[in-house]
Amino acid sequence: MPRVLRILNRANLGGPIFNASYLTKYLAPKYETLLLVGQADKGELEFDQILIENNLNFRKVDSLLRNPSLTDDIKSFFEIRKIIKEFKPDIVHTHAAKAGLIGRIAAKLSGVPVIVHTYHGHYFHSYFGKLKTNIYILLERFLASFSSAIISISNLQKKELLQDFKICQPQKMNMIPLGLELDKFAENQKQKRTAFRQKYQLADDEVAIGIIGRLALIKNHALFIDAIARLLQLTTKKIK
Repeated sequence: MPRVLRILNRANLGGPIFNASYLTKYLAPKYETLLLVGQADKGELEFDQILIENNLNFRKVDSLLRNPSLTDDIKSFFEIRKIIKEFKPDIVHTHAAKAGLIGRIAAKLSGVPVIVHTYHGHYFHSYFGKLKTNIYILLERFLASFSSAIISISNLQKKELLQDFKICQPQKMNMIPLGLELDKFAENQKQKRTAFRQKYQLADDEVAIGIIGRLALIKNHALFIDAIARLLQLTTKKIK
């Protein structure tokens, strides 16, 4: 049975942990997977719950943090190399930037035959200044040079990675949308809608509109606020 070592930046509530968890869950029993997850950022909710609920084989790498830290990054590199030596994976699959950096280098130096990386987003605009951004682009091109495959999660992201930032050759790029369990959203819709509107005291003639995302520039909450302001000028409906 092929072995997959999957490495994720952090176990915070968000799309990447669901994606990595479902890949781990539904590739069994064809593949044996060990999932490594780092720490959530300060102020973020740790979300080990999904890992436990799905009975996944996972380990926490406490030194694997989202933000750069020379001491922690070196420590996590050696810890991941040790795990690679013990687990002997046929494939190392990394998710997001920090895991992609440390995990891919550790896998390459350990002689792992197949190295795959998934971009769940990227930091090539709206995060840093021009100099720092260009350094990160060059670094990602270097990492892609010895990656067996690169995965984007949307056609727009694929275009950006290939055409705008030239991260890798087209033959290495694969677009695979996130796989999420959506059946629960189709169950008991009427009862859930009624309960939601009662909880938040919404009248029958009120339209509820919201946005979900962390408070970061890249999420563009300002655009949402501007859009709501514009909507209020164009409609007579009650908006909440």
